Amino acid sequence: MLHSDICIAGAGVIGLSLALELHARNLRVTVIESGHPFREASWAAAGMLAAQDPHNPLELSALAQLSVALYEQFLERIETLGGLAVPFQTSRTLQSIGPSGSRHAPLAGTLFDSSANTFPVPPAYRLIHEHSIDPRQLSASLFAALAATSIRLLAQTLVVSTKSTSSGVEITTSSGTIEAAHFIDCTGAWAGNPDYLVIPIKGQMLAVELPADFQIDTTLRTADIYVVPRTIGPRAGQAIIGATVEDIGFDKTLHASQIDELRQQAIHLLPELAGANLLDAWSGLRPATSDRLPIIGPHPTRPHHWISTGHYRNGILLAPGTARVLGQLIVGGTISVPLGAFSPLRESLRNTAAQ
Repeated sequence: MLHSDICIAGAGVIGLSLALELHARNLRVTVIESGHPFREASWAAAGMLAAQDPHNPLELSALAQLSVALYEQFLERIETLGGLAVPFQTSRTLQSIGPSGSRHAPLAGTLFDSSANTFPVPPAYRLIHEHSIDPRQLSASLFAALAATSIRLLAQTLVVSTKSTSSGVEITTSSGTIEAAHFIDCTGAWAGNPDYLVIPIKGQMLAVELPADFQIDTTLRTADIYVVPRTIGPRAGQAIIGATVEDIGFDKTLHASQIDELRQQAIHLLPELAGANLLDAWSGLRPATSDRLPIIGPHPTRPHHWISTGHYRNGILLAPGTARVLGQLIVGGTISVPLGAFSPLRESLRNTAAQ
């Protein structure tokens, strides 16, 4: 039997960031992952730190701003531990202010080259100072950081059941039993149960190789599509294009017609992308709640159980902030931002009313 202060189920960006936060607070941490760590929504993400996206729920603002403020410190910590840097890929975004379905005129590709002396913002857009990262670089850095700590990471290990005890939680897994003071569910789209509803929202996306004469370093985002350049590292010279929004359950099937539709939307906005070679396509399952806000806090009925899921399209952005506030909740202390909008109890009450 393993003994731990904290047992976290789910080794995506939320679970691993939380593990490092709690380890930094001198707690013994075990992370359980039913599949391959960091290979679901976190791996599929584009990596935009889109705290100022006008399509985010307003209630997300304070947590998003906290997370942005923590990001450099977060990246420095994992680099110090594991030795692998995670550079910012871009530092600005051209954001459409139109609603979903808006048909924007094509943009001049020169707008996206920061070597230009000026940046004339087209009508119906605004320029945002906003970073992006490559989640796959973050994955390697996080694993290197974890390897330099005493955090246990148990991959391909299923949580069979959990039971509250007088002193904590007994977690039965496919490879043994763990006793922990606290159990935290960070299993993303797989976290739903009768107490709180989380559903998978599928997103298909693709990567293209930019033409040699069209190198961009600015993200483009509308209500329907984004183009996120990779400028540093093994995927430099590529751009990520996404993403569909599909409520069809746990189906990750790729459809060539939808990938092509995304590509054509991107080409309409940036005609230079017509010469971009398709490199890869994939899909991921975003964890979503009915109000598209995360669930962060104590389980409404089960002592010593906590929930951190439902980050929908903003898991990469919200990871450091979520880790910070949940760490504050668990060890006690002043909470950095109000968490009422993310209470697990709201989902429990909503589900009860729906029944």
